[in-house]
Amino acid sequence: MHQLTLYCFPGCSYCQKVMRQLEGKNIKITFKNIHEKTEYREELLKIGGKTQVPCLVIDGVAKYESDDIVEWLKKNC
Repeated sequence: MHQLTLYCFPGCSYCQKVMRQLEGKNIKITFKNIHEKTEYREELLKIGGKTQVPCLVIDGVAKYESDDIVEWLKKNC
């Protein structure tokens, strides 16, 4: 089982695409809205080197781009 954290914000259409992929699935994932808390944005910058969302952090490694995230979720969850 992977440790998953999704950095996102609700108004982002790319984030919504990833969220739709998660609907109805029993996946243990932590959601962090980077507009809700500044420390989430800082965490994301530290982990991946940029504040681009969506970003799925898989076992401490950042994965960017909604299509890549959706594909990873389809294959691994």
